[in-house]
Amino acid sequence: MLFNEIVGQTAIKRSLISTVKENRVSHAQLFLGPEGSGSLALAVAYAQYINCESRQPDDSCGECASCRKYNKLIHPDLHFSYPFFAKHKEDTAATYAEEWRKAFLENPYLGLDYWRGQFDAENKQANINIAEAHHIIKKLSLKAFESEYKVLILWLPEYLDSQGNALLKLIEEPPDKTLFLLVAESQDRILNTIISRTQLVKINRLTDTEVSDYLMERQQLGEHQAEEIAFISGGSIQQAINLLGEDTKDHFDLMIRWLRCCVTDTGLPLIKVCEDELSKLGRENQKSFLLYTLNMMRQVVLLKENMVRLVHLPGAELDFVGKFSKHYRMDQIDAAIRLFEEAHYHIERNANPKILFLDVSLQLVLLFKYQTFRQLADSTYIDHYGM
Repeated sequence: MLFNEIVGQTAIKRSLISTVKENRVSHAQLFLGPEGSGSLALAVAYAQYINCESRQPDDSCGECASCRKYNKLIHPDLHFSYPFFAKHKEDTAATYAEEWRKAFLENPYLGLDYWRGQFDAENKQANINIAEAHHIIKKLSLKAFESEYKVLILWLPEYLDSQGNALLKLIEEPPDKTLFLLVAESQDRILNTIISRTQLVKINRLTDTEVSDYLMERQQLGEHQAEEIAFISGGSIQQAINLLGEDTKDHFDLMIRWLRCCVTDTGLPLIKVCEDELSKLGRENQKSFLLYTLNMMRQVVLLKENMVRLVHLPGAELDFVGKFSKHYRMDQIDAAIRLFEEAHYHIERNANPKILFLDVSLQLVLLFKYQTFRQLADSTYIDHYGM
């Protein structure tokens, strides 16, 4: 994989390239970034650049024998380890190598749920078992076949648990010209003994603009739909991919009508919105609607904290956020955010949508009940948008 194929992360790319040029490649590095940020793709591109036979100033050549094999993930000195859903105790990551290559080549921003979707995992839990830890030790004890460096990319070391202790000595004192590139999403879930032996490479979420550009250029989405999905995805390409094909264009209008019923305590119209619209969206659309509403409330928080430069919204949404932030206190917004987060959690677990949305709506009514409704209801914004 080439660096220029990866969305955004310009500063990280420059930093990784400079470590190779200046001959200061650390033997154990931890790429820490949220799902969909491109951290796994960056690790693969970094390994490819290190072993490229004809490096360019800012990327691999993409044409040498090493690059061609890296592009297909079949280089003999490139090894992967990752969580899997073992059917037998002797299974290792190599058992699922074909599925892994297919999944990564189709979607280098993959998350664990996408990876799980490649299998009939049933209720099995993902983990990296002791057999895999021993397999890593065995294959890295061999000499490199044809490149200067052997590279192990370990995706989601959070799933190592206590088995990771078997790798500590190898990570701390690896064979010559051996690289460990760990790719993680949650530092709190990684063994401290592993963190202390690695150099941290922090990778941030992508911007909404970077995600929307990706959707327009590579998924052929229109500008408005791409911007809407990018906003809901929260900087994650994987989340954006999950949202492709879903009807997100009416989220803003539906949110306005729903919140209007809640803040004005309209009774029957509120029940009608819950039963006739929200409950009939379908589970995935309900999840994306709640994510959209959550993101809008977080934009309200940013405005209330005077972080205007961090708010990037088109006209109608920006107008809503500006008006809403003036009429409600921070404690009310925080409570509403918690309600939306809990609703999203329960929708994922197949809660009854009619009951769930009506319950959330009634809690929102109580939450905003002591606010001056007429101040909001009489505003020109309400008249314009019908909230």
